[in-house]
Amino acid sequence: MFFSFILFMHTVGALTSVRAILETRTSQGAIAWAVSLNAFPYLAVPTYWVLGQSRFDNYDVLRHRQFIAENEIAQELVKQVVDDGLLSQPTASRDIQRARLLQSLAKQPFTNFNDAELLIDGEATFDAILEGIASAEDYILVQFYIWRDDELGQRIKDALLSKAAEGVRVYALYDALGSLDLTTEYLEELKRGGVDIRGFSTTKGVGNRFRVNFRNHRKIVLVDGRVAYVGGSNIGVEYLGQHPVLTPWRDTHVAVRGPVVLGVQISFMEDWQWVAETTPELNWSFEKAPTGDMAALCLPTGPADDLETASLFFLDAINAAEERLWIVSPYFVPDEQLMSALQLAALRGVDVRVLIPENPDHQLVYLSSFSYLEEAEKSGVKLFRYLPGFLHQKVMLIDDRASAIGTCNFDNRSMRLNFEITMIIIDEAFASEVEAMLEQDFAVSRRVVASEYTDRHWWFRFKVRAARLMAPIQ
Repeated sequence: MFFSFILFMHTVGALTSVRAILETRTSQGAIAWAVSLNAFPYLAVPTYWVLGQSRFDNYDVLRHRQFIAENEIAQELVKQVVDDGLLSQPTASRDIQRARLLQSLAKQPFTNFNDAELLIDGEATFDAILEGIASAEDYILVQFYIWRDDELGQRIKDALLSKAAEGVRVYALYDALGSLDLTTEYLEELKRGGVDIRGFSTTKGVGNRFRVNFRNHRKIVLVDGRVAYVGGSNIGVEYLGQHPVLTPWRDTHVAVRGPVVLGVQISFMEDWQWVAETTPELNWSFEKAPTGDMAALCLPTGPADDLETASLFFLDAINAAEERLWIVSPYFVPDEQLMSALQLAALRGVDVRVLIPENPDHQLVYLSSFSYLEEAEKSGVKLFRYLPGFLHQKVMLIDDRASAIGTCNFDNRSMRLNFEITMIIIDEAFASEVEAMLEQDFAVSRRVVASEYTDRHWWFRFKVRAARLMAPIQ
């Protein structure tokens, strides 16, 4: 029986390694899995089926497969964009090419007549969200990765129950793993009050049963198809600066109005259909923002996309930068192609800055970040560490026109394993606001130098390199 078990495990390991070679998206990952599955199948086989796969099955991207191709509402949306002159028309040929690229990735159009409001930190974010919820007349869409039953969670619950009692329809999603400690009592109270709240489980479906490495990392609140709130903050008192250690908590959200709101609504509906297998009737008519004429695009990304959409977006943004590229992320673990793109940007004279936390909430990510210091310093990429509390915002500023704010981190998990959403806004005035915000962040940060890694004890450097090897699952 012992030898039969060994033979069986090695056979399974060999067969699984064939699948890993065929499906793993990077050659380095394919090699690593092939070697480990054949050499140590007892540990590697279950690990692969839990953590090793980067393709999310049976999730239809409505923008591509159903929503645009078959849905009559979507066809009407596309017609409205053209007929009403809402499609953004850049003038420079290079801008036209870049707009086409981003529209191809998003499977949504750039639109004009949008407005965007920066929401800096948790108080401003949730004050705006609660005000938006209070203004709802027809429906509210809510989606968070982390949803806690704490003081903030109670405020959100009470606000949603109040609107549901008025007859407003409320559809809510939470990630089943990210919100693992959300209590049954909390959920049942919402359901009894008329809120349709459901958990997004990435293990749904036969092909996904053991795939617990995926996450739905999106944070969305959308009211009546008129205003959407997207950014880094989850529902938890730590986002209001009440974490016992990582305080103050630095985060950024954005409130958008105008035609781009419907792009956010499409993203929510894709997730809702995966969970509920229903399509609520929503407002799909374009409305220009009361003020503002910003060009904006909603970019949902995730492991169900045909391409590695998030990676391609970041690569294009880095390559597009001519004078400035500022990236802010709590988790900076880029792969080789992204790090090379950053180096090339710096070498051609772009002011490349990366802002990461001084105080980490994830030790592996913190250690991994040291491994990039030598590469960064040699090419002129400047890394900074934010000193107060914890930095959690996901923001990018390109030159003096383009800004990106959303949920996507600069790591493998966000690029390949998480469902994310990013708002891309092309507007000089808004970019100036983002610049002023980030200047304040850099003012309370310190420049990081390569010697912080190279001059440390060999054991620390070993831990750093080992942590970087774990980047694919961080």
